[in-house]
Amino acid sequence: MDFSLSTLSEKFKQLASSFSVKDGESVLGIDIGTSSIKIVQVKEVKGSAVLETYGEIALGPYANAEVGQSVMPPPEKIGEALKDVLREANATAKVGGFSVPLSGSLINVITLPTKDHADLATMIPIEARKYIPVPITEVALDWFVIPDEEAKFLSPQGGAAKSDHSTDVLLVAIHNAVLAKYQLVTEAAAITPRFFEVEPFSMGRASYEHTTAPAMIIDMGASSTRVYIIEFGIIDVSHTIGRGGQDLTLSLAKSMGATFQEAENIKRDKGLSESEVGSAALDFIFAEARRILLTYQRKEGKAVSQVVLVGGGASLKGLKEVASRSFDARIVIASPFEKLAAPAFISDVLKGAGPSFASAVGLALRALHQ
Repeated sequence: MDFSLSTLSEKFKQLASSFSVKDGESVLGIDIGTSSIKIVQVKEVKGSAVLETYGEIALGPYANAEVGQSVMPPPEKIGEALKDVLREANATAKVGGFSVPLSGSLINVITLPTKDHADLATMIPIEARKYIPVPITEVALDWFVIPDEEAKFLSPQGGAAKSDHSTDVLLVAIHNAVLAKYQLVTEAAAITPRFFEVEPFSMGRASYEHTTAPAMIIDMGASSTRVYIIEFGIIDVSHTIGRGGQDLTLSLAKSMGATFQEAENIKRDKGLSESEVGSAALDFIFAEARRILLTYQRKEGKAVSQVVLVGGGASLKGLKEVASRSFDARIVIASPFEKLAAPAFISDVLKGAGPSFASAVGLALRALHQ
């Protein structure tokens, strides 16, 4: 398998796949979360990525839970859910890319005292042992050379100059246990995985316009909110806030004396406009994200160009206004479907659904060129 970690710089090395995309072939982007599975099917037509279909299915019912709840069904059940959403969306592709959560991987930027790529291939497996807190035999290891022009921007202002004879390398390891789980899922769904990609990178590919300044991505999931600061395709900061959309629903249910499902429906229909309870819960998440951002800015001497909101929670009505109270940077609600050609009459629907599909769209875009 291969793993893509470069999303902002075309100069980052791409791994060769054992598959190749045929002209006009349909491919899938598959994002398996804790509360739902999102799929996007695209194909290339005259140089443009064309949306063919997309779909989402809740995982709660596959684990005897409610729609919107965070669950951990066994791989066979996830595979069953994947088959169901592919059927419901009339998806026909049998190959695609899968997202891997950052929690299932280990990522480091390391500096090695050589410019010779042959030396790097020998040194990296040995050097990796210093950075990976598990036996090398328990992970799938990969690495990418960071070009010098990008590497110099990644150093903190005032930091020590890098030697002309050294090389910065992006090192990634994905736990074999994670890949084994995905293998069971893909077998159950009869889908061939073309590649696996660490989630923030597929999100970044589809969520915002890249500049030379770093960007903060806030991924609002069901069970937690993940915060990333990404610069030149490198994750400078990653942090998990232990609250997500599920907590917001539970707060609403408690305050209104409603069931989880009733509160989930109210949250989706009315958003934050009529719920001070929901607004207070989100204020906590954004206050934590702001603290992370300020710590980064003090340490690195850099300001982010934008704060990008992705994930299911980012679709809430009124969210952008709540977020703007915590950040000075521009707030962007991800619109990943804008990267794809699609009928104009569904543009509003796609815009509303977009934040949930950031990772799936990013995976599909990469799958076209894999």
